[in-house]
Parts: sequence; C-alpha cells; structure tokens
Amino acid sequence: MSDAAQPTAAEVRAAAEAVKTALDRHLDAVERRSGEDDPAVYEAFNELAAAAETYDELLYDRYDEVTPFEIPGTDDSLPPYAGPEEPSALSVLIRRDYAVAEPQRLLAQAQRVEAAEYDGGEDTASTVHGALGILFGEYEPDEIASRHKEFGLEEGDSTLWVVAAEDPADPGEWLEAPFDQADPQRVVCRFDVSAVFDEEAEDEDFELDDEADDEADEIEEAEEDDLEPLNADRR
Repeated sequence: MSDAAQPTAAEVRAAAEAVKTALDRHLDAVERRSGEDDPAVYEAFNELAAAAETYDELLYDRYDEVTPFEIPGTDDSLPPYAGPEEPSALSVLIRRDYAVAEPQRLLAQAQRVEAAEYDGGEDTASTVHGALGILFGEYEPDEIASRHKEFGLEEGDSTLWVVAAEDPADPGEWLEAPFDQADPQRVVCRFDVSAVFDEEAEDEDFELDDEADDEADEIEEAEEDDLEPLNADRR
C-alpha cells in the first residue's frame, strides 16, 4: 500500500476508540440481557466484531501490526440479519447427515422393530431402504441422533437454523417445499457440527507440536555448542 493510501494516525486512534465504545455497549447489553437469544446482545456483538475488524485493518495498514485477539464474525456463514426486530413466529430447520456404516446392524435393528410392531405383510426390513423407513418411522430424530451407533449409522455434518418470521405459517402452507423459505437473512442463530472443526483443531495442535519440537532442537543444539569448548579442553 502506498503512503498516500495509508490511514492516518488519527484514523487509527478513532478506530480504537470505536472498539472501546462498542465493547462498553456489548457489556451493557449482556448485563441487561432479557433472554438467551436477546437481539440487543446479538446486535452489540456484531457491532463489536465490525469495530474490531476495522481497527485491526487500519492498525495493520498504518503500523504493520495486528491485534492479539480475534472476534468471530458471521459474515462468512450468514449475511447480516434483516428479519423482524420482534419476531412473532419462528421456524427451526435441522439437517443431520449419516453414513450407513454397518448395513447388517441397521437391518437387524429394523427387523426387531418390524417383528414387534407389525403383523405379517411384506418383509420391509430386508433392504437398507426399507430398514431406514422403519427406524425413522419408529424413533424420533433426536433419539436416532443419540443412538446412531446402535443403528449402524455414522454421524456426518449437522446444522440447526432458527429462522425468524413475521407471522406463523398457515397449516399445510409450506409442506410441498419445506425448505424453500430458509432465508439466510432471517436466521436468528445457527449451530453447526462438523468433523472439519475437529480437523482444524488437530492441525493447530500439530503446528504447536512442531514449534515445540523446533524449540527443543534449538535448545539441544545450543547446549551442544556450549559443551564443545569443554570437550576440546579435555582433549
């Protein structure tokens, strides 16, 4: 970046003051929280994240320095919230992915349910497709999530979106296309679970281990250098 395009020291100072103000507002909103999903806290959080990001960028552009903290933002996953300030209804959208890791276990569990609950008829539990239909018809999704290993399933990614709405939907209104109205700009909060996060944590641990190994090697080399003159004298 050229000198002409660099922010001034006053601009950096003003950005720092904005962070302090946003930090005070965030603390005030937290202290006055009216519930777990208080929109005032959500808004103050976003303002603090935006102020911190601006300060970090100006600080780097002006002084080639960064802040020692990072506030997670929502811009990478969701656009800014544009739903009603006081929602009168909400939708909870859930997706959970599974892999059929042990088909025989899945079939065996479905056959037990079929033998206990159904009288005669077709042998539906003899295929994976039929077994899945029986198990998901018999058990609630949350129970399957907690007992997935018993059913021969392996967890994949999952996400839960809480979407705000102006008014409750009419009965049957969205059943033909249940997920078409999942507007990211109306998401109040979301919760994601993925092995990707575990891999990122493992990568960080490996990096720390590598740094520790490098430091140990440097210490060992330094100790060897210190001992060389003593060994030479003994010869």
